Amino acid sequence: MSEKVTVAALQRMKRDERKIVGVVAWDYQVAVIADRAGVEIVSVGDSVGVNLWGHRSPLEVTLEEMLIVSRAVRRGVTRALVSVDIPFGPVQEGDASAVRAAIRLVKEAGADLVKIDGAADFPAAVAAVTRAGIPVWAQLGITPQTALRHGVGYEAMLAPGARVPAGMTDELVTEAKRLEEAGAALLDFTNSGPAAGPEVTRAVGIPVIGGAGGGPWLDGRVRMAHAAIGYAARTLDDKPDTYAHVAQVTLDALTAVAADVRAARPIKGDLAARA
Repeated sequence: MSEKVTVAALQRMKRDERKIVGVVAWDYQVAVIADRAGVEIVSVGDSVGVNLWGHRSPLEVTLEEMLIVSRAVRRGVTRALVSVDIPFGPVQEGDASAVRAAIRLVKEAGADLVKIDGAADFPAAVAAVTRAGIPVWAQLGITPQTALRHGVGYEAMLAPGARVPAGMTDELVTEAKRLEEAGAALLDFTNSGPAAGPEVTRAVGIPVIGGAGGGPWLDGRVRMAHAAIGYAARTLDDKPDTYAHVAQVTLDALTAVAADVRAARPIKGDLAARA
């Protein structure tokens, strides 16, 4: 087994200009596969609510639900760092609440670090969680407030390929430096774009990693495993540009199972049928 990944190792990777790879996972099996693939970070995102449970918004996900999902992922990961999102609520309720949530994610779910979305609006929470001894992955980028201020449509920024306007670069550099000063171990720069992305990455000494709308100008990238493998049912009607198309494979397999059952044929993998 390769050496266990640490936050310090990620910071060395930035200095050495080696790209950091992160994968979002929400279950044990995908976590095992991601760890075997050699990624540096397995991120347990509150995106599980929309992408796996059918919620309309990640704001519906609770801390108790994140604990359940995170425990499953933790059991599947031995090498990579496990990052867990603090869901909507604890950070907004105050610094003490954020610290309590972070402690629970570490103690009860085995998180190596926690992620705070919209952290640019909560640098004090980043500092408080860091003082408690828990590394923070702080997210910055377009928010509804900054979008309005810069005349950018926030909903448009959520679309594939969206990028932060170049005119926001100075503000984002300032936010990134503020989060670094607050103690953030990593930054998650959403929809960075080729103008602001490189500037923010150069401005701070900590790794800048991008999920949605990231790019090669950052220190690393994060991708949802389910998106990378084409897992979503909606891709059955709109073939995705992904590394695999698991939804189609699953549909074909289950259709074949149904056909075998209806024809009274043995089902593949059913050991009882072979006895």
